[in-house]
Amino acid sequence: MNIPSLEIIEPGPLATVQDRGRPGYQHLGVPVSGAADLYALRIGNLLVGNDPFDASLEITLGRFRAQFLRDTTFAVTGSNSSVFLNRTPIPTWRALKARRGQTIQLLQTELGFRHYLVLGGGIRVPLVLDSRSTYLRGKFGGFEGRALKAGDVLHTGPEATEPLPARYPRHLIPPYSPNPQLRVILGPQDSAFSQRGIETFITSAFSLTDRADRMGCRLAGPPIEHQRAPDILSDGVAMGAIQVPGNGQPLILLADRPTTGGYAKIANVIAADIPLIAQALPGARITFKVISFHDAREIYLHKEFAIRRFLAGDEKAEA
Repeated sequence: MNIPSLEIIEPGPLATVQDRGRPGYQHLGVPVSGAADLYALRIGNLLVGNDPFDASLEITLGRFRAQFLRDTTFAVTGSNSSVFLNRTPIPTWRALKARRGQTIQLLQTELGFRHYLVLGGGIRVPLVLDSRSTYLRGKFGGFEGRALKAGDVLHTGPEATEPLPARYPRHLIPPYSPNPQLRVILGPQDSAFSQRGIETFITSAFSLTDRADRMGCRLAGPPIEHQRAPDILSDGVAMGAIQVPGNGQPLILLADRPTTGGYAKIANVIAADIPLIAQALPGARITFKVISFHDAREIYLHKEFAIRRFLAGDEKAEA
């Protein structure tokens, strides 16, 4: 049963329906898509009692307003934002209740790029290749394959009946920063770069340019020197892969990345730090810290265990 739950009044610069994406179809040339900040999407869903990766709204740069069409459990997650319910400020990263007829508003801020409005029951749009995510370049998935516009009505499934967890602990929220340091694992083609190029990558600060979208983020800084040519035989690219084309300026690939790429990849951002680059605004100062695969795995497992302890009722779970 799908229930009319939210009507868009002002969609802002970009609002789309996103879930986990559609992994498993890259060999057919279909990008994964999905939420740019999967952590924020996942926790929002857990707070309102949904499945972890149910579809929600990804709202870019605020200026968003919508009206609830029924009493609804909801949560807003993502980086710092100003959120209002009927003009009253409300907290983020916790489950809240809206009454039918109330309006929710997200203002544009200088502290974050994307926010997630998660509705109890999850947004119900048609499944395309096992996902409800919007792929804008392909014009499929999500709400008619497009960004939301004024007058669109979103439906949800039935809400959970189980008691909801408490407000998400602040110390488990990713350390969103206007100038993030990203932990990376070198490779898989770090041998394509000179030693001086590797040192430039590790020791330099790069500026996030305005060429930043759901596909990836272009950085500007000291040129990273290749050993030889920048091109490789095209191979698959993962979320957070850092390509370096011939101009020596790195490019971090995100949710709508292509399925393959022909530029050497110097490193990959670890999963725990993807939210930091997904939320960084143009002009941000980006630096990198190389860690081992073992350390990246330990960071990932520690975070997963913290989420499980929180869901089990331990609000003091450590990140």
